[in-house]
Amino acid sequence: MPNTSFLPTVLITGGATRIGAELSKGFAAQGWHVVIHYRRSGEAARELASSLPSADVVQCDLMDDQAAARMIDQLAASLTNWRCLINSASIFRYDDATKIDPATNREAMQVNSLSPALMAQRFIASAHSAGVRSVINVTDMKLENPNPDFFSYTMSKHALSATIPMQAIAADKSARVYGIAPGAILASHDQSEDETDVSHRLNLLQRKTAPDEIVDAALFLASGALKSGSTLFIDSGQHLLSQDRDVIYLAREKAARL
Repeated sequence: MPNTSFLPTVLITGGATRIGAELSKGFAAQGWHVVIHYRRSGEAARELASSLPSADVVQCDLMDDQAAARMIDQLAASLTNWRCLINSASIFRYDDATKIDPATNREAMQVNSLSPALMAQRFIASAHSAGVRSVINVTDMKLENPNPDFFSYTMSKHALSATIPMQAIAADKSARVYGIAPGAILASHDQSEDETDVSHRLNLLQRKTAPDEIVDAALFLASGALKSGSTLFIDSGQHLLSQDRDVIYLAREKAARL
C-alpha cells in the first residue's frame, strides 16, 4: 500500500456500486487514493477497496445530513491531500407528476440535494490539499430534457444543480464546483437487458454512452481546469431531445408497437 499522505484523495459517495464503483476504479487506476462511501453496501465497498491499489471505506446514512457533515469534517481532519469530493450517491424511486409521493420526495431531496450541498460546503471549508480542490455533483440530463416520470428524483437533481453555480461563486480561489449530467448509462429500475440496449440508444447519436465516459469527465473536472460552476452533459446528446417519458418506458412503448 502506497503512502496515502502523498496521493491525491477522492471521496466518492455511493462509491461501492453502479457508476460510483466505476468512478472508484477509474480514479484508483490514475493513482488516486479512493475513499469509498456506502450506506448499506458494506460488503461490496470492502471488496472493491481490497481490489484497488489504495482505498478506504466509510459508512454514512445520507438521510442524516448532520452525520454527512460530520463525516466530511472527520475526513478533512485526517486526510492531508484531499482534492476531490464526488457526490454520486442517489435515490431513484418512482413517482410521477400526476401523483407525487411525499415520502419519496423527502427522501430524494434529502439524499440527492440537501446532504450533497452540505457536504460540498464542509469540504470547501475544511479539506486540505496541495492542489486545487474540486466538488463534482452527479446530476442528470433530465435538467434539460425533463419528463413526468421519476418526478421526485428529477426535482431533487434540479435542486442539486442549482447549488453548483451558487457554491462556485461562494468558494475561494482554491476550490471548484462542477456538475456531471449523465444520460442513460447502466440498467435502471426494473429494466431487462433487451430494454436497456434499446433505451440507451434513444439519443441524438443513437449510441450507448459508456461508464468510462463519465469517469473520464470526472477525472478532467478533478483537475480544476474547467470554469467553476460548469456542468458537463455526458449523454450522447440526449439532453438536446424532448422526450415525454423516461427512456425506460419509451423503449417499452416502442417494443409494444413492433
